[in-house]
Amino acid sequence: MKKDIYTLGIESSCDETSVSVVKNGREVLSNVIHSQIDIHKQFGGVVPEIASRNHVEAISTVTKEALEMAGIGFDKIDAICPTYGPGLVGALLVGVAYAKALAYALNKPLVGVNHIQGHIAANYISHPELEPPFLCLVISGGHTHLIHIKDYTEFEILARTRDDAIGEAFDKVARVIGLSYPGGPKIDKLAKEGEENINLPQTYFEDSLDFSFSGIKTAVLNLHHKNPDVNKADLCASFEKATTDMLLTNTKKALKHLNINKLALAGGVSANFYIRENFLKMGEKESIQVFYPELKLCTDNAAMIASAGYYNFLKGNISDLSLNAIPNLKI
Repeated sequence: MKKDIYTLGIESSCDETSVSVVKNGREVLSNVIHSQIDIHKQFGGVVPEIASRNHVEAISTVTKEALEMAGIGFDKIDAICPTYGPGLVGALLVGVAYAKALAYALNKPLVGVNHIQGHIAANYISHPELEPPFLCLVISGGHTHLIHIKDYTEFEILARTRDDAIGEAFDKVARVIGLSYPGGPKIDKLAKEGEENINLPQTYFEDSLDFSFSGIKTAVLNLHHKNPDVNKADLCASFEKATTDMLLTNTKKALKHLNINKLALAGGVSANFYIRENFLKMGEKESIQVFYPELKLCTDNAAMIASAGYYNFLKGNISDLSLNAIPNLKI
């Protein structure tokens, strides 16, 4: 009889301290998230030093709660799986150091997990039927990638952003027009009240599927500075439409290039209602299966890290105790 494998995921790449126990890569037994949003809201964004300090204070308690919720002890854990990049270096170091201490003390395998791979793996939890190969659009505060998922641990980057990530553009636009942190959800909400009646520039490259959001971000900022009385709901609706159009255009080209009919969305911005709705419409029109994680798995969480850790563990991608935080880690 096949042995069940339990992975302990540890996520501390930004401002969430999260620990999760996942069984066989797809069954979440616990996923505890200690958010710092209220702490950083007063500063209009994440303050790295404050984030690190709060991770230190929370991580042991969050781990204990995750194990209790899962109903198991450390003895049943098969692998300790921390995020080791990309992210804020101080925040990452808290999770990595804690995981290394656990792995050493418990004599358990240590499996370092790429945060972007974790976002992709969130889809395996929400959609147990999903298996590679497929195309994944990773859209978050720090990343905008089109990735060919060849296998669970084999990836090919087809496109990335050349400047701002889409989530970064959303947050900067929100800040300028007076919306509080985090800005992405605020824009999504206000856009529902507006009209798509403002023409904004879209950027495409002749020889590449890469993205660029600095132009549209700057256009919105300049428009608001010149006319502070511009209808903010209309501005949000028009900004959301233009950025979504860019995502759709390049994603459809990538699907055609790969001749694949499965697309997964991943990352915090995949929680955006407008983006989800328009990708579902595209899927229906183009006969493409569209997958995306449930909302609680779109933002940073340890369940997705534990899932990605499971597949790396099966592949034999074991880390040693020299594992270190890599803030600019690539996939």
